[in-house]
Amino acid sequence: MVHSISCSCGKLQGQIKSVNNINRCVCYCADCQAFARYLNKQEKVLDEHGGTSIVQTIPENIVFSQGIENLACIRLSNRGLLRWYAACCHTPIGNTLADAKLSFVGLVHSCLGSDRHLLDETFGSIRMYQHTADAFRSNKPRTRGAFLGTLRILGMILKARLTGAYKNTPFFVSESTSTPIATPKVLSENELAEAMKVKD
Repeated sequence: MVHSISCSCGKLQGQIKSVNNINRCVCYCADCQAFARYLNKQEKVLDEHGGTSIVQTIPENIVFSQGIENLACIRLSNRGLLRWYAACCHTPIGNTLADAKLSFVGLVHSCLGSDRHLLDETFGSIRMYQHTADAFRSNKPRTRGAFLGTLRILGMILKARLTGAYKNTPFFVSESTSTPIATPKVLSENELAEAMKVKD
């Protein structure tokens, strides 16, 4: 079973080739919140507590069929994750590690369709809630599933490394040099400070 990937304007299109090799989580960290704010997509991405729903898999499982020239990325810092988005309409796409040998991508729900029930049917229920200390409001969600979720992710990365699947990635020019297909923009101090602001 496959699942489509699309930016909001439709210029960037692709798919997840298999919905079986995935982990599903909600991340409440300040960095994920800042990514959504930087793109001015917080209303569409963040839930009422500031969480981002993410489908985690390996890059080999992702194929872009059109508009890959619209794929761009930022880093919140020089050592931060590569945070990918569609430059055409600023739709968040996902996050990867900076080392292509560590085969991992977390796809933001906004590129997977707006129907939350369909996401549940396709990918199953959310298994992991992490970094809840950064959640909004006093009735914060509690952290759940972090240990087993981390083991699933590490298992994906290790298996991809052992089988060579890490070499198949649409996000890097070459897995040997870990050169991203788009030059990451590292946010300035002012840009980062603005993105980190929690706005009412």
